[in-house]
Amino acid sequence: MNKRIKFICLIFCIAYFVPTNEIAFASPNDTPPSIEEMFTQVGYKSAEEAVKEFENHFEQDVKLPKIKPSIPFTHQFGRFYEDKDYDTNDFLSIHFVNEKSRENNYKVDIRPLKNKITFKDKGNQKVYTLENGQKAIYMADAPLMNFLVFEKDNWQYMLGIDKKVSNKVTPEILVDIANSI
Repeated sequence: MNKRIKFICLIFCIAYFVPTNEIAFASPNDTPPSIEEMFTQVGYKSAEEAVKEFENHFEQDVKLPKIKPSIPFTHQFGRFYEDKDYDTNDFLSIHFVNEKSRENNYKVDIRPLKNKITFKDKGNQKVYTLENGQKAIYMADAPLMNFLVFEKDNWQYMLGIDKKVSNKVTPEILVDIANSI
């Protein structure tokens, strides 16, 4: 019986991946969605709206960095993620992107300290000290982005930069950004 199931799966895979002579119909007017459409389809809105939702939810003001990386961005989006099931994973995410240079991707995630993410001391981590004496952990072993994680004013901040531009946006620049809060 096991051989029969394997044989049926093999036949299915072959039949599924064999090219056919079917024609795909596309209109010459079909255009890919704009970057605004892509982000709004997954729940993003203006950063200002998302920050307001976040602050209203926690009944506390949040401070954003006053500076951002010196690479060019064309758009800024925000999203407040509300964990309605467990109320432990609520956070704010602000994304800066460049429509023409997809690697120019930077984000700021903020969550309350009571629900902070704890990072084990492993992998490629380096500790920096911020101007206020707080420690910040720089992590370079995530798949797509490098992160600087630190705590300030009852919030945990995670600054993320696309690995493809990490030679332009160094950990020291992320520390400067953290110090601007």
